Amino acid sequence: MMVELTEMGLRARAAARQLGCAPSALRDAALEAIAAALLERQPEILRANQADVSKAAQNGIGEVMIDRLSLTADRIKDIAAAVRDVIRLPDPVGVVAAGITRPNGMRVLRTRVPLGVIGMIYESRPNVTVDAAVLCLKSGNACILRGGKEAIESNTVLAEVMQEAVASAGLPRDAIQLVTDTSHDSATAMMRLYGYIDVLIPRGSSRLIEAVVKNSIVPVIETGTGNCHVYVDESADLGMAADIIFNAKTSRPSVCNAAETLLVHRAVAAAFLPLAKARLDQKGVELRGCPEARAILPGIREAVEEDFYTEFLDYILAVKVVGSLEEATAHIAQYGTRHSEAIVTESYAAAEQFMQQVDAAAVYVNASTRFTDGGEFGMGAEMGISNQKLHARGPIGLEELTTTKFQIYGSGQIR
Repeated sequence: MMVELTEMGLRARAAARQLGCAPSALRDAALEAIAAALLERQPEILRANQADVSKAAQNGIGEVMIDRLSLTADRIKDIAAAVRDVIRLPDPVGVVAAGITRPNGMRVLRTRVPLGVIGMIYESRPNVTVDAAVLCLKSGNACILRGGKEAIESNTVLAEVMQEAVASAGLPRDAIQLVTDTSHDSATAMMRLYGYIDVLIPRGSSRLIEAVVKNSIVPVIETGTGNCHVYVDESADLGMAADIIFNAKTSRPSVCNAAETLLVHRAVAAAFLPLAKARLDQKGVELRGCPEARAILPGIREAVEEDFYTEFLDYILAVKVVGSLEEATAHIAQYGTRHSEAIVTESYAAAEQFMQQVDAAAVYVNASTRFTDGGEFGMGAEMGISNQKLHARGPIGLEELTTTKFQIYGSGQIR
């Protein structure tokens, strides 16, 4: 496996050298070819995806996770539209981030350049294969992608479609490569491709991300799990709060920006919790509450300590009644994953205090956590959501897939 991946790494590095020098118009032409090919070869993609979905169902994978895996004609149209959205985004490559002329006449520019070769290890969602490849291509990077076994048929066809499209536009086919071995050995080998892969991005379960962070000798941009909270303050508009928690929990519970815990101020708990439960019951959400929450909603399940740490990715929501905003932010600090956190409040002071005290990649006032997404933030598609603080935080978009180098223009200066 290591020999095969090393060869892929060599081809990717050669492709990256061409991509880094390719004009923006050529890279955009390759992206347009990808969008057109996805639509043209939709029946082939759907057949491959159906094979993955059927196998997943036979293996007892739950309905929510199968939804993550599934492609439809409309979803493929949306993926192609997202590719075209990326075309319209500004090219970060070659942008001068800073510049200065020194007293000796030298011009010192800090210019954005591609990272080089980006490796990605991810799970389940075949649309990630397209998102990752497209963002890498737009930002001048080659990519080596390793998806999960559940989506291998879909990913194989998608990679072939994109490789052929890229080649038809005059760029190297090896700009996009897929690792078809989905064993643990292939993931481990990618973590050892120092010198071939410049950056490795894991996206998926907490177990996957932790394994990559702990074992990779390749630099890692850590995407994060989403144990996200919605806090309903004592001054909240309760109707708005009910709308927000319903959306944050149920619009797509299997994604990392879905809410996993509802925190409610004691002053409004008796009025709000029955209202929230009535809405959440429409989707069959299982509530797991603290003693105070269960006193108000006696039929719900008791929450244990582990529930407040859990990213359920399902129609399950932990509920806790708190006595103050400070208790809410302390709870988030202890149990959260620094992904996305929201407060519902009519108090400007409470909103600002929450915004300042909560340490997360995205902090919301009176809006659903479900907006944490590259497209929703005007960045186009994304490689994932980073919870770390170095280099990239929040949606990993085009700029986060570049680094900078200093370009110095002189006229014979010596030191």
